[in-house]
Amino acid sequence: MSSVLNTDLTSRRFAQLINGRSVQGAGTSEIIDPGTGQVIATAPTPDTDQVHEAVEAADAAFKVWRLSPASERRAALHRIADTVEEHAEELARLLVLETGKPLTVARDMEVEWAVRWVRYFAEQELAPEVMREDAEGRFERHHEPLGVVAAIIPWNFPLFQTLYKVAPAVLAGNTVVVKPAPTSPLHALFLGELLRDLVPAGVVNILGDGGEAGPALTSHPSVRLVSFTGSTAVGRHVISSAASTIKRVVLELGGNDAAIVMPDADVDAVAPEIFSWSFFYAGQICTAIKRIYVPDALYDRFAEQFARLADEAKLGHGLDEEATFGPIQNAKQFERVKEYLATAHADGKVIAGGVVDPRPGYFVPPTVVTDVDDDSVLVREETFGPVRAILRYSDLDDAVSRANDTEYGLGGSVWGTDIEAARSVAGRIESGNVWINTHVAAAPDVPFGGIKQSGVGAEFGLEGLKEFVENKIIYVPNA
Repeated sequence: MSSVLNTDLTSRRFAQLINGRSVQGAGTSEIIDPGTGQVIATAPTPDTDQVHEAVEAADAAFKVWRLSPASERRAALHRIADTVEEHAEELARLLVLETGKPLTVARDMEVEWAVRWVRYFAEQELAPEVMREDAEGRFERHHEPLGVVAAIIPWNFPLFQTLYKVAPAVLAGNTVVVKPAPTSPLHALFLGELLRDLVPAGVVNILGDGGEAGPALTSHPSVRLVSFTGSTAVGRHVISSAASTIKRVVLELGGNDAAIVMPDADVDAVAPEIFSWSFFYAGQICTAIKRIYVPDALYDRFAEQFARLADEAKLGHGLDEEATFGPIQNAKQFERVKEYLATAHADGKVIAGGVVDPRPGYFVPPTVVTDVDDDSVLVREETFGPVRAILRYSDLDDAVSRANDTEYGLGGSVWGTDIEAARSVAGRIESGNVWINTHVAAAPDVPFGGIKQSGVGAEFGLEGLKEFVENKIIYVPNA
């Protein structure tokens, strides 16, 4: 555990990347290690003038970058992937210190996925398409870059989310201004150091954030697309701000994913998997399982298994190799999770967890709640933390109806032995992504997105790439 104590980054100088230069902020903010509750670094924060400077640099670079050959853009992405891979350990450690996630998740999942997604987009190309051709002529569809893209990133998987936005934007010929979350900017600022010599000045710009950079970006007239990942509540503000200049938006928003356990499910097999995807990263991902519907005949046994798994969980700092669950990422979210704990005791029966861990940092053990009504906050809202409700059902059709009774529609899963029966139920779930006997199966070439109030547009795959271009139809008559 000696490595846990070596978390002080206060002597390290972090800077923003604006127009190919390292730039100090107009202000600074203190960054907290959620595993200790202590300040570990000081990050630069921009004022409105620096936000405008970054957008203007991106706008100027766009006029050249949009004309660059596709081979140059793909080569730039490969350079980025190679460099991130070379610095994987340092990036992973920064992610642990500012987000609280376990080192194995930061290194073996987040950094690895980021590299894989960049390499996927580096191999793609949007060639002109002939839409229609007859004796008189042909209609061609060309894919034109949009301009400056604002990439607004949350704090939970920020490196991955940054690079899966930057990669398709840059490949398509756009330029980018990245704004990380105020509580987790360190990895992004270090990424800016790495990118400074990998892409032409202004193609990628990376700011800090003291809480005001987002509105300045989303309302800026030179920004042509906002790619935002975050809560539905903030997503509404992004849409409203972007409307003033008719910007395009791609929004990956909150989720209240339901898992339906089929009557034929093997509880011993599915309970550990559902538990893992319910409490992964302390439940702080939009696609985490947040509601679990279990048939009467399996309910008590399933709840018993869940409680046992929760009791066996080992909390600890992300650098502690023995820890299986880390802290809540920030103090504000920690207070919100405390409210969920109070609601759990008031609205149901807490069978595991239910109290704040007393150690320094923002720790809450996995908390399992039974006998909860569907109108509880724990069921109706997105509980972004390690508090999960197990809900009983008697009729499968009723379970599907209750799972769909939400404003969210990001993900969901069905768990059972009969795959075709599970597939039939999956087809009735109202969400953009449904998985059978797993959760959050993702690939760079498969589009991902939500419906209802869980998002607008798609990410990943060719569909995600096409969000960063606009169509130009050229009619060519026959000679």
